[in-house]
Amino acid sequence: MKRFLILLALWGGVTGAIFAQDARLAQQYFQDGEYEKAAVLFEKLFRVNEQNDYFFNSYIDCLIELSSYDKAEQELVKQIRKDPANGSLYVTYGKLLERQDRQEEADKQYLYAIERLTPDQYSIIRLANMFANSMKYDQAIASYEKGAELLKDNQLFAYNLGDLYRRKGDIPRMVEQYLNSLDDSPERLNNLKTIFQRYLMPEDFKELQAQLYTRLQTDENAVQYVELLTWVFIQRKDYKNAFRQARALDRRLDENGGRVFRLAEIAYNEQDYDAAIEAFEYVVKEKGINSSFYIDAKRGALRSRRNKLVAGYSYTIEDLRKLEMQYDSFLNEFGRSKLTASIVLEMAELEALYINDIDKAVLMLTQMIEYPGIDRVIQARGKLSLGDYYLIKDDPWEATLLYSQVDKAFQEDILGHEARFRNAKLSYYSGDFQWAQAQFEVLKASTSKLIANDALDLSIFIMDNLGLDSTATALEKYAQADLLVFQNRFDDAFTLLDSLLLAFPNHALEDDVWYLKSRIFTKRRDFQQSAQMLQRIIDTYPTDIRADNAIFELAELNEYQLSDIEKAKTLYEKLFIDYSGSTFAVEARKRFRKLRGDNLQ
Repeated sequence: MKRFLILLALWGGVTGAIFAQDARLAQQYFQDGEYEKAAVLFEKLFRVNEQNDYFFNSYIDCLIELSSYDKAEQELVKQIRKDPANGSLYVTYGKLLERQDRQEEADKQYLYAIERLTPDQYSIIRLANMFANSMKYDQAIASYEKGAELLKDNQLFAYNLGDLYRRKGDIPRMVEQYLNSLDDSPERLNNLKTIFQRYLMPEDFKELQAQLYTRLQTDENAVQYVELLTWVFIQRKDYKNAFRQARALDRRLDENGGRVFRLAEIAYNEQDYDAAIEAFEYVVKEKGINSSFYIDAKRGALRSRRNKLVAGYSYTIEDLRKLEMQYDSFLNEFGRSKLTASIVLEMAELEALYINDIDKAVLMLTQMIEYPGIDRVIQARGKLSLGDYYLIKDDPWEATLLYSQVDKAFQEDILGHEARFRNAKLSYYSGDFQWAQAQFEVLKASTSKLIANDALDLSIFIMDNLGLDSTATALEKYAQADLLVFQNRFDDAFTLLDSLLLAFPNHALEDDVWYLKSRIFTKRRDFQQSAQMLQRIIDTYPTDIRADNAIFELAELNEYQLSDIEKAKTLYEKLFIDYSGSTFAVEARKRFRKLRGDNLQ
């Protein structure tokens, strides 16, 4: 008996293996378009297991592909008589009728399938999936709606319905059903954010926002709706309204300010400094000194105020002095140490480049780089800035000493590349063009895109202009003027540039002279004069190396300072079309699309 059972088990295993092999082979034949072979195997498999809908439907699909419509219909009618409650058979029958252009009869079969649904969740989902897989979304939707009615649960299939309306492209109904699903399963929120971000166009977020407002009027305490509305405002870059929602959630849930702080960081990174300041200040004032976000929020508010002032050159000396007092207040509260070194670095930049108190900036950084335990990266950045300020004070020896220290300490790091670039530029200022040009050639391979691009520009600039006259006098004058601009000695720079134009009429450096003058006007916040200089380069020197720089900077002036968005768009478009090889081409295309209103997510 035992031996018989073993033999029976072995035989069953072999039979099962053969059955599985036939199933795989039938599927392969079908995929390869060998429908006759597939039909033989699927029929065989179905005859062995007549409860398997997959084998039967696959068999019918083979007959349909072979145009054996009569035989397929006979098999279907026979099977429906055996199992009249099986909705999948009516769907398959409908597909057969459609193939024969008998659409009205097919629609009746689909309706039969839906009408014969029973209150069984698995059967409902199976029928809806059959319709959906055949892209019959209306019938799939009807199946779920009928199923919800039978099971007396309007939320049960809301997520499935949302998916179907998404496939149909019906955005309002898609949003409605996805939000219905959120009522039943709030934990689905992050999943829905992913779906909305992937499939909604910018204008569709207005629909989502409107539906959320409607629901919140009915249930203002629905946390998931408030959180989703906050996220919608972030997607629309409306950070002020996002802050209001985040603040409401923070108070309602008695949170620690983390939600608002993270929003403030997003607003800061997107350069919406007003919203960032408001959010950072909320954390500081409402959560107080005991909050783990307190010091970072105060630092964030300070940086946001600074960037708001200096980014657009739209500040007065009174604004700068007020910001200076806020930096002092921060440092007086938290002390001057390794923990606040980055703030000291920022304040020194404010003093040197905006308030023009170079001596104060130098003193601050000289002390800062000696703080015990200071982070070596912050220290290196302090040395680079200190070197710059010594150069402004016309002390190139101290400058090159500091640059070299950073270069030695960070040889293979971007900081080392920055130091090397500044040393090379110092040589350029002093007229040692060959050494400077050799260094710029090496730095073209820097992993920092900004350094590599600047090095490339200066390398080409020197190469184009070195040797145009035997003494390189014109290039030396231009380099000296460039240094004067760096030192904020603008009147002296203008005088030197004008003398260069008089001494060397029609020289190849003319476009560079106008370009440098445009930079001076920009620093003086005379944007109209700056724009005139740049336009002169574009019109007169369209093939010279400054042309693409001039187009890009003139586009920026029109976008951010002169409020001529259409001209900015035209210039960005000209840059990436006519100067496609420019290092600015990719960024110009991105800004053009943003101004045009394209979705860049």
